[in-house]
Amino acid sequence: MTGILLVTHNGLGDSFVNCIRHVLGEVPPNLKVLSVLAGDDPQLKLAEGQALIKQLDTGGGVLILADVYGATPSNIGRQLCRAERVMGVAGLNLPMLLRVACYPATTLPELAKIAVEGGRGCITYINPEN
Repeated sequence: MTGILLVTHNGLGDSFVNCIRHVLGEVPPNLKVLSVLAGDDPQLKLAEGQALIKQLDTGGGVLILADVYGATPSNIGRQLCRAERVMGVAGLNLPMLLRVACYPATTLPELAKIAVEGGRGCITYINPEN
């Protein structure tokens, strides 16, 4: 099973997990959150992320989903991706997370692809005219 680590600003990751609980009825055991607050030391958060990756990697690797590319959480995520069997995707949104949560037995590279396609594919206009 591939682990999923959300690396996000403040409590955003916890909010995503609450949404997953609402939609799926439970939180998958392979999903964890690393919240990064404004005053946090990035090096301490990096160490915390490394510990979470060790918990999540049961042999299938870990997919990191970060909220905003280029911000501190994604920069920490990028450093975490230097580890073996870790890949990352930035631009986290709920459709992306729902897609990856529904494919726990998928390989790490395929899960990263599902994340990107799921995130992009659900961005659309909702105007009645479109």
